Amino acid sequence: MQSREIHLKRRPVGTPVGEDFATVVIDVPPPDPGEVQVRNLWMAVDPAMRGRMSDAKSYVPPFALDAPMEGPAIGEVIGSNDPAFAPGDLVFSRLGWREIFNAPASALRHRDRSALPAQAWLCFAGMPGLTAYAGLMRIARLKAGDVVFVSAASGAVGSIACQIARNIGCTVIGSAGGPEKTAFLRDVLKVDAAIDYKAEPNLTKALAREVKAMGASGIDVYFENVGGDHLQAALSLANDFARFAVCGMISQYNVTDAPVVPRNLTMIMTKRIRMEGFIALDHMDLEAEMVERMTGWNAAGQMASAETVYEGIGQALDGLSGLFTGANIGRTLVRLGTELG
Repeated sequence: MQSREIHLKRRPVGTPVGEDFATVVIDVPPPDPGEVQVRNLWMAVDPAMRGRMSDAKSYVPPFALDAPMEGPAIGEVIGSNDPAFAPGDLVFSRLGWREIFNAPASALRHRDRSALPAQAWLCFAGMPGLTAYAGLMRIARLKAGDVVFVSAASGAVGSIACQIARNIGCTVIGSAGGPEKTAFLRDVLKVDAAIDYKAEPNLTKALAREVKAMGASGIDVYFENVGGDHLQAALSLANDFARFAVCGMISQYNVTDAPVVPRNLTMIMTKRIRMEGFIALDHMDLEAEMVERMTGWNAAGQMASAETVYEGIGQALDGLSGLFTGANIGRTLVRLGTELG
């Protein structure tokens, strides 16, 4: 049996380009004792993967050169040499960027195909859901009535953060780039206000306008995905004792010169803002609670799917590029196969 997989050939400088990668065809043998053979159905492409392409020290090891990259994936067992798994089982792994693979049973986790669609386990019931849930509920201590500002609100995590905040009973302001994305925020995610940051000459003034229009004094919670002028605007409009959950700063990921730093950082002190960075892997104890609430909200029609789908592993790098050009809405997924079970 043959499989295609994508290898990192060299470490990108700035924005990744096609020459940094290679598509390799390999032979996949039958699984050894204790191994399971999986055919991936879906893989996710995330901004955090850009960090692993560098060899800088981080909370996860970098991708190895001349080896398949890794990423969240949902697959179907097609062969098993371990009693815990049987053909047809739906499984989660971090072995994306390949079509078929063998892995030890310990690298796989069962997923319930009857509870949710397969790709939902990579979206609102997967790591983006846990990231949004942990950031809002534990880091930002979200409560009903809060005014919440979410940057990159049409993205994988931001779109879920908007919906969690709405479902909890908060007022939600989302920021995204372009009329298509802001329409998505209003019409699908049902935010209270949507800002097209690309159309605004001054993001701070735009945020102030929306806060004033809803009769609020400022924002209570900021879910940070972007950095730069978004963080500057959030600091300016923050109420005293606001809570900032710092999930990411995508505007800075491909910067090769001096990063953009807000000019009003002293407001963290004067407004007594609580700002905390977090990584979802530190909050895995919340996963079962998150899945239960997401499943319930989905059954009640309160969770909209937010995803951009690319077809086949040959389009995986297009999906990666789209993350940094703003071409994608929701989580970027690559469909690698069709369910047999």
